[in-house]
Amino acid sequence: MKLQRNGRSKALAIGAMALVSSLSLAACGSDNNNNTTASGGSNGSAATSAINCGKAGSLIAAGSTAQTAAMDVWKTSFAAACSGSTINYQGGGSGAGIQQFNQGKIQFAGSDSALKPAEVDASKAVCTGGQGIDLPMVGGLISLVYNVDGVDNLVLDGPTSAKIFDSQITKWNDPAIAALNPGAKLPDAEIQTFHRSDDAGTTENLTKYFAAAGGGAWTYPAGKAWAAKGGQSANGSAGVSAQVKQVKNSISYVELAYAQTNSLKSADINTGASKPVAATAENAASTIAKAQAAGTGSDLALKLDYATKDEGSYPLVLITYEIVCDKGNKAETLDTLKSFLTYTASDAGQKAVGEKGYVPLPKAVTDKVNGVIATLA
Repeated sequence: MKLQRNGRSKALAIGAMALVSSLSLAACGSDNNNNTTASGGSNGSAATSAINCGKAGSLIAAGSTAQTAAMDVWKTSFAAACSGSTINYQGGGSGAGIQQFNQGKIQFAGSDSALKPAEVDASKAVCTGGQGIDLPMVGGLISLVYNVDGVDNLVLDGPTSAKIFDSQITKWNDPAIAALNPGAKLPDAEIQTFHRSDDAGTTENLTKYFAAAGGGAWTYPAGKAWAAKGGQSANGSAGVSAQVKQVKNSISYVELAYAQTNSLKSADINTGASKPVAATAENAASTIAKAQAAGTGSDLALKLDYATKDEGSYPLVLITYEIVCDKGNKAETLDTLKSFLTYTASDAGQKAVGEKGYVPLPKAVTDKVNGVIATLA
């Protein structure tokens, strides 16, 4: 896949693996002992994984659009390996996914932010004897993508980007942007911002970054729903990507995979380190590897440092969680659920999505994820 200028080549996404340890493949037992080899990745070049399929079943899931491309890889490989098993994943945004999960309509949800206490309480109605938990599964970064003629190496920082998305800075040649981009030919043109119209974990992670690194410029609470004034909205990561690609002098926020797919330019971030940090998988992996545990028990929510100033650490990162019941899962789909999630957390599963612009999770994280998957009931 062709990367944007910051990615340079597909090797950077795979190179993130140098920052994380090789994972050990774990798989659920199979009643029919049907171990099938399936390859992942868009070009079939990813490492193969022996998937213990377990009982055939069909899973329905929804939520985060940030992980849609990852799910496309995983569900295709899993279905090819496991005859009779299908994974139906629909996007719709993290908020919609959690809502459907707590209504008992789906077996798991994808969310770019961990469950809130109220959402955990609501999950107890469908997770009989248990509750919803967060399993980190997809690592990624949020690119500040832009379409400005003549500008190929845009640099932004927390305060400036927060003001742009809040319509406090409205021209591309504003002094604050010019100071970060000496020598750049910034046009005297109105900035058109695009934000998500749906409740999105990507929005929540972006606004957490603004809150942590914006120097007080962002006055709204971080959340899935867009709260700032001005700008135009579009549905999903695909929607805002399409708008930036079509509209001159525009800017938005999407996951790296969408920036790559749409050949969009991504801004470097001035974090206060010795030089601006590019939006690459390896720079995001540096930040994700330092995430701290925030959940308790079988909940594996992580706390990210959005205000990092470490050299080579890209601050605008996200973790997409698969939301499942720790207890009270449907008996007829439990075996398939555990088998599928075990594959996604495996070395092969993580490597396959690394080739799509995501960031493979550290072994310390996936070891814990596999341990919890084994206990799901």
